[in-house]
Amino acid sequence: QVQLVESGGGLVQPGGSLRLSCAASGGTFRSYAMGWFRQAPGKEREFVARISRNGGRTYYADSVKGRFTISRDNAKSTVYLQMNSLKPEDTAVYYCAADLSYGGSYYTPTQYTYWGQGTQVTVSS
Repeated sequence: QVQLVESGGGLVQPGGSLRLSCAASGGTFRSYAMGWFRQAPGKEREFVARISRNGGRTYYADSVKGRFTISRDNAKSTVYLQMNSLKPEDTAVYYCAADLSYGGSYYTPTQYTYWGQGTQVTVSS
């Protein structure tokens, strides 16, 4: 069983930055691809970013490309999401997730097996 715990959310002004962290335990972190998703009130959970097992490949939603950066430290069993130039529309609960499979649609939530509890990000002046 894999446990994922997010941290780093909070309130930030438009144009500001936040760095989210997701610490994993209970499994072999380097064997999972990792993703970040977000869910705003009244909306479906949407894909934000994904990183491959060794960190060599990354994928982003068009809405965050050029502003967000996903990274991982396998020695610390942690994945990060650096968020810059934040906008009010980035306001959501952000979740990290672990994908144990190979292939499939990396941008769909059902691809991922384990999920964290989420951390709130609010972008407002």
